[in-house]
Amino acid sequence: MRNWVLAAGLAALMMAGQAQAATLVATVDLSSQTMTVKHHGKVLHEWKVSTARAGYRTPTGTFRPYRVHRIWHSRTYDNAPMPFAVFYDRGWAVHGTTAVSRLGQPASHGCVRLHTDNARIFYELVREIGAGNTRIVVTDEPASQLSAELRR
Repeated sequence: MRNWVLAAGLAALMMAGQAQAATLVATVDLSSQTMTVKHHGKVLHEWKVSTARAGYRTPTGTFRPYRVHRIWHSRTYDNAPMPFAVFYDRGWAVHGTTAVSRLGQPASHGCVRLHTDNARIFYELVREIGAGNTRIVVTDEPASQLSAELRR
């Protein structure tokens, strides 16, 4: 009986840790082509981004980063550089770009591209705070609907 109680208590602690809200949330709004970064609910940054252009897609949903690289080269698109890449869903990532004139409009093959200086800031935040405490939310919903969804 005692072992069962200890096991149940340990399981409850583990589930409580998993249920905690992320402390770093990057919300990518496809309709406005912006990314807002919040830490503990406080807005730290809002940047222009480029997401998928016609014929490509940027997957929507809530993701946890699973891999970060100071520099990565695309295996799909001609070894294109992807500085400060934060991978969040299969091959999709938030990463820097030199095509800054295209920021604020759809222009990518599906990744979330931002100014390399901003990509560095985001990459460093994810490394500091931890991928497990980070969520990347990609949406085309109005912010008020998104807030309600994140509270669930």
